[in-house]
Amino acid sequence: MISVIITILKIIFILGFLVFIHEGGHFLVAKLCKVKVNEFAIGFGPTIWRKQGKETKYALRLIPLGGFVNMEGEEEHSENEGSFSKVSIPKRIAIVAAGGLVNIVFALIVYFILIICIKNDVSYAFSATGRFAFSIIDSLKMLFTGNVSIDQMVGPVGIGEIVAKTTGFAEFVYILAVVSISLGFTNLLPFPPLDGGKIVILLIEAIRRKPMSEKLEISIQMAGFALLIGLSILVTYNDVLRIFWNYLVIYYITTKDKNKKQFKTIRGKNGRTKNSKTSI
Repeated sequence: MISVIITILKIIFILGFLVFIHEGGHFLVAKLCKVKVNEFAIGFGPTIWRKQGKETKYALRLIPLGGFVNMEGEEEHSENEGSFSKVSIPKRIAIVAAGGLVNIVFALIVYFILIICIKNDVSYAFSATGRFAFSIIDSLKMLFTGNVSIDQMVGPVGIGEIVAKTTGFAEFVYILAVVSISLGFTNLLPFPPLDGGKIVILLIEAIRRKPMSEKLEISIQMAGFALLIGLSILVTYNDVLRIFWNYLVIYYITTKDKNKKQFKTIRGKNGRTKNSKTSI
C-alpha cells in the first residue's frame, strides 16, 4: 500500500512540476512583455485551490495532466491595455515558445548535473548531455519518417508505468529529464493546437503583414485539437493494453513457477515416503 502511494506521488510530482515550469515560462515572459495574464492554472477539472492576485487569478485543479495561462486578447481580439494581440509579433512568439524552451533547458541542466554527480567529469557531462538532447530529436525525426509506430509512443499512462518502475533517486531524476525534454520538443512541433502550431500562425501573420481571419484560425485550431485528442486516446489505449498484457504475462509466469515448486515439493515428499517404506 505504501509503495502504491509513493508511486502515485512520484507520478503527480513529475507531471505537475513539469506542467508548472512549462506554464510558468509562458507566464513570466508574458509579464516581461507587459501582457496581462487573467488566470494561471495548473491541472484540469474541478478547482481545489484558488487565489486572486492583483491582476491574475491563480488556480490549482484536480487532474495534474496540463494547465493553461489565460492572457488578455489571446483567444479573441482585445483592444484593452496589456492585450496579447496588441504586442509585437516577436514578443508573441517569445511568449508562446517560452513554455517548451523552459522544459528543454530544465531537462538539459538536470541531466548535466546528474551526469556530473555520477561520473564527476565535466567534459564527459557536456558531451553526454549533447547526445541526450540529440537522441530526443532523432526520436522525433523517426516518428515523422515512419520509423517509429504509434504503438511505440507513450502517454500519461505509459509515463506513469515507467515512473512506477524507478527504484532509485538517480533513475527518477533521469526520467524527469527525459519527460521534460520530450514535453518541450513536442510542444514546439509545428502542429496546431501545440505551441509550435501557434508560432507558425504568427509567422504567417508576419509574412502577410496582417492577422489570419479569426474564423479560419479557430477552424485550424479545432481540427488540430480533434486530431490531438484522437491520438491521445489511441496512445492511452495502447498504454493500457500493453500494461495489461505485461501484467498478464508476469502473472502467468509467476503462477507457473509457483505450481512447479509445489509439484516438486509434492513429488519430493512422495519420493521420501516411498523410500522409507522400501527400507522397512
